[in-house]
Amino acid sequence: MKNIKNTLLFLYALFASQQLLAQKEIVVAQDGSGNFKTIQEAINSLPAEDNKTQRIISIKKGIYNEKLFIEKNFITLRGENPENTVITISQAREEWRCSNKDDYGTAAINLQGSDITLENLSFINSYGKDAKEDKEIVCPKEGGNTKVIKPGGHQMALRSFKSTRLIVINCIFRAYGGDTVSPWNTWEGMYYFKDCVMEGGVDFYCPRGWALAENCTFICHNNNAAIWHDGSDVKTSKTVLLNCSFTGDDGFKLGRYHKDAQFYLLNCNFSKNMADAEIYLVPAKDAKDTLKWGKRVYYYNCKRSGKDFGWYKNNLPADFGINEFNVAWVYDYKWNPVKSETKTIETIAASKEVNGDPVADNMLLYQRKNGGWPKHFQGDRKVDYKRVLSADELKELQSGYDAGIDATIDNEATTKEIKYLVKAYKTYRNEAYLKAATKGIDYLLKAQYANGGWPQFYPDFSSYRSQITYNDNAMINVVTVLEDIVAGKNDFDVIDRAYVAKCNDAIKKAIDCVLKTQVIQNGKLTVWCAQYNAKTLVPEMARKFELASLSGSESVAIVRFLMRQPNPSKEIIAAVTSAVEWFKKVKITGYAVKDVPEPQEASGKDRVLVKDSNSVIWARFYNLDTNEPIFVGRDSQPKKTLAEIENERRVGYAYYVTNPAKLINEEYPKWAAEKVNKVKSK
Repeated sequence: MKNIKNTLLFLYALFASQQLLAQKEIVVAQDGSGNFKTIQEAINSLPAEDNKTQRIISIKKGIYNEKLFIEKNFITLRGENPENTVITISQAREEWRCSNKDDYGTAAINLQGSDITLENLSFINSYGKDAKEDKEIVCPKEGGNTKVIKPGGHQMALRSFKSTRLIVINCIFRAYGGDTVSPWNTWEGMYYFKDCVMEGGVDFYCPRGWALAENCTFICHNNNAAIWHDGSDVKTSKTVLLNCSFTGDDGFKLGRYHKDAQFYLLNCNFSKNMADAEIYLVPAKDAKDTLKWGKRVYYYNCKRSGKDFGWYKNNLPADFGINEFNVAWVYDYKWNPVKSETKTIETIAASKEVNGDPVADNMLLYQRKNGGWPKHFQGDRKVDYKRVLSADELKELQSGYDAGIDATIDNEATTKEIKYLVKAYKTYRNEAYLKAATKGIDYLLKAQYANGGWPQFYPDFSSYRSQITYNDNAMINVVTVLEDIVAGKNDFDVIDRAYVAKCNDAIKKAIDCVLKTQVIQNGKLTVWCAQYNAKTLVPEMARKFELASLSGSESVAIVRFLMRQPNPSKEIIAAVTSAVEWFKKVKITGYAVKDVPEPQEASGKDRVLVKDSNSVIWARFYNLDTNEPIFVGRDSQPKKTLAEIENERRVGYAYYVTNPAKLINEEYPKWAAEKVNKVKSK
């Protein structure tokens, strides 16, 4: 009977175990509503063999006063929220070591297994908070001698040993002494922390091997060092901190190392009260700890609240470009904890997954060293900020970074990016966005000529790129950004107000340039050309189909710019009024532009002028002397009709426009009533 009973119990236990394994998740709940009441029981229930598939233990909210040990592989501990799902102990490392051979057991969570994932949990070692004063204990491992345990000594929230792969997402690690987070395996350890908070005393984040902390917050309560690394066994091992923030007690130091280490701090932010002390080497006490590979502490795009310190200026290794960064690189391409990610440093820095904007992030990738942006990449291919580049394309893009010869204001390049980045900064508070936008503004201010105009490209002055360029509203796009900075509107209130005076000066010079370049016919002001010689201010030809001519399109934006001036001078009023009169004079009534199918053409269509009694249009180009519309193809010969130029240009370029209509019919009358009459009344 006894044997039968034992057999039945065994079969029941086996059945229960199989049922648990068949479930997608094992649930831990302190109120008994899950499979287990403690996390360790759930861990123990899993088979020890190497499963090769992730086993998920879902942990309901609660304060779990238990120390966790994981010696098995492929286990995920997933809490509800790190604020309410807490694993906590109170254990001084020095006291534990008095009775135990090693650190296995000194932390809130102790890891021997690999392929472990921790999500939405807090791991707290509260010893430093609980112990109000030094404690003297008998230490068996030291021959029964007494030992003093200090509240601020080493105490660990996480400690790993031979673990090779660890992923930690949205977790809090808190202790009140040193070595809070200690993932240690100098030969094979690879660790990925994302969206975590780590808090402690000296060296409280101290990985050995390969580690990436992304979008994490570090809070330091010791003036020796916050972070530490040991990369002494393998030359390529490294600790990388991306988009991380550092704060703590006044005068806290950023980091240190005792032996060979390699630090990369990328897009990191430091609080104002951080000490002016770079990550430093603690002199070796043992000859074996003498550095084999020298100092390897690298920074990129880091910023401090308040004045920056010089020691964390950009200093990446000469053979490593920032655009070569990707997650797999951190681990020497042996592991990628975010395999779906094929993005570079900047797309990671601003992806929505890390509280950012992927488009804004790619803008950071394309920005040149001089602060400007290109409009094309790889020949005439338009820049696409939603496209992920291959490794070869990234290298090609990076190759033009230093020279920045392709930086331009044409086709809204640079101004478009600046406007997008300030908006993204207000949404995501990613300091890299604001820094890039500010750098772009510096580029605009530097590119302005002394006479107030802007070239189409800077610093490339070849061909027509040096011309003062109104074409496609390039220069007006620039001054519009500057006006928004001065007014603090359209999200530009985030820009340092020190730029207001600089922008005001640039706008005044631009107004002077605009007034000087308005074309005069027989003593009468008309409108503007698309481009001018930068020195003589004489109208000039740009591309073969863009002859020196009066512009029926770009002149509209110029007039609007002048009309925006708060206290227009008599010169501005005359310029605006004359331009509007010219628009009225040269308008074309009774015709409209229409696209029609044309199978015989390579484009498959044609563009023609048709009668339309309700339509009013303007030509894009007018003869400088006669005001007659002109149409120019790639042969650079002006024609009198659109039909006379080649189909490729007819359908590929706007030779007729309608934008003056709103200006002369709505905007100008309102402006004249408000501004001109006031001036007259004076």
